[in-house]
Amino acid sequence: MDRAEFAARIDHTVLGPATTPADARGVVAAAAEYGTNACVPPCYVSEVRGEADVTLATVVGFPHGQHAPAIKREEAVAAWEAGADELDVVVNVGRLKAGDDDAVTAELAELVAAVPVPVKVIVEAPLLTDAEKRRAGEAAVAADADYLKTGTGFSGPATVADVELLAEYLPVKASGGIDTTERARAMLDAGAKRIGASAGVALVEGFE
Repeated sequence: MDRAEFAARIDHTVLGPATTPADARGVVAAAAEYGTNACVPPCYVSEVRGEADVTLATVVGFPHGQHAPAIKREEAVAAWEAGADELDVVVNVGRLKAGDDDAVTAELAELVAAVPVPVKVIVEAPLLTDAEKRRAGEAAVAADADYLKTGTGFSGPATVADVELLAEYLPVKASGGIDTTERARAMLDAGAKRIGASAGVALVEGFE
């Protein structure tokens, strides 16, 4: 893998609660410069869509996944219509932990069917048992999602073990605490296809 291929696996991200429009534009500009993708809050998608020709992702149901299913679906459609190329959707962790897998699958399936762009399902792996992670993977597959994502980054770091487990079901985006090129490489070696990181520029600059 050369530097350009490595950069193309990175979703350079800014999703903190104090993120400004300027922050979002800065991430998109950096993504264009370094060859990464960009991930910004949904409220800024339409503002930054024309800033650069990069793959632009945003989040749905962020950060807890507890929105009503209809609201999540509307948010997904609005984000796509605003110009998002990919959607990272937070699963309803409480429903999953309660064993209500049918509701989890139905919510995801309706959302996936509502948009013509790739959907990554954020499972919040740090909050789940291995059995729950497997059920989340099964729900995402049944819903015809495109990726599984380890977490939002707010509940704990991505781990190699979680990437390996989730990769049994769908391609994986590892996200959370990936702040060095070495950690990014470890996730890719474990089977991750994408990396979500606020340190996207540093990851690319550290590539040799």
